[in-house]
Amino acid sequence: MRHLQLRPPTMADVARVAGVSHQTVSRVLADHPNVRKETRAKVLRAIEEMGYRRNSSARALVTRRTRTLGVVASNTTLYGPASTLFALEEAARAEGYTVSTVNLRKLVVDTLSEALDHLGEGGVEGVIVLAPQRSAAEALAELRRPYPVVAVGTGSGAQIPSVNVDQHLGARLATGHLLAAGHATVWHLAGPEDWQEAVDRTVGWRTALEAAGIEPPAPLQGDWSPLSGYRAGQELAGWVGRGLTAVFVANDQMALGVLRALREAGVRTPQDVAVVGFDDIPESEFFAPPLTTVRQDFAEVGKRSISLLLDLIEGRSPSGVEGVQIEPQLVVRASTFPHSPQPGDPG
Repeated sequence: MRHLQLRPPTMADVARVAGVSHQTVSRVLADHPNVRKETRAKVLRAIEEMGYRRNSSARALVTRRTRTLGVVASNTTLYGPASTLFALEEAARAEGYTVSTVNLRKLVVDTLSEALDHLGEGGVEGVIVLAPQRSAAEALAELRRPYPVVAVGTGSGAQIPSVNVDQHLGARLATGHLLAAGHATVWHLAGPEDWQEAVDRTVGWRTALEAAGIEPPAPLQGDWSPLSGYRAGQELAGWVGRGLTAVFVANDQMALGVLRALREAGVRTPQDVAVVGFDDIPESEFFAPPLTTVRQDFAEVGKRSISLLLDLIEGRSPSGVEGVQIEPQLVVRASTFPHSPQPGDPG
């Protein structure tokens, strides 16, 4: 039975109940080897009975470590940022750290500066900033950083230590898959122009086509939402029979909209038009048809980001610019298959 008391139990209370000294309780909490097995068990039993919780603020004064990391994020209703945030929290927890998160409506110099100051006042040892928008990366590079900071999603050109999925490679994998299936060209529905990931995917798509000696069609523009994909799909449907047989869509949510628009227009997928997405959201394999897509390993992003930040905190890594690239994976499903040229196809 827990001891009833009006105030939280202290280390001295634990020592009194266990019949040991304050120093012995401290050694048990520090997992010191020079404590007898019976004594350790007695102290742990007292801790459990009393519901004692170690005072992290007091510990921080002694060790100068809070074991707290900060995360600054925005757009966490979107699949990518939400998955990255969850992965960061899981990875930090696995390393024995807690996470303090600040969600911002927009990542600009003023809001980022306030967020970093706020987290610094809270005693964080370092911060990870989810900065997929190009303006966010530029703002972050301008700011004074009083503690180690790692950026996620800024692309390989970031001016601070960063972790990124190789979006360029992912787009090349998607486009190359469609070309290898026999399509004469690949159209593209891009993400928002102010997102570095969208820019990198467009560059990767264009690079793959140009390497094959193909002039890229003009890309369509979306905003990551299924609605923008649906509207783009209506436009794409008008090009079926005039050279359009394959589309690379910059994320799975927009691909869902494209698939519906094509279906409503009487265009079959993949018989008439093959579709590839990006992200591999959990619902992708249940689309009609199941979606071929590019998988981002968000768990690995979380682990590598926390690892890089801890290396910076511990002085195990140079404080200059350091970039970590994580390879994506192509997941082939029923929305693509080898293409047989049909009447009206070019060539």
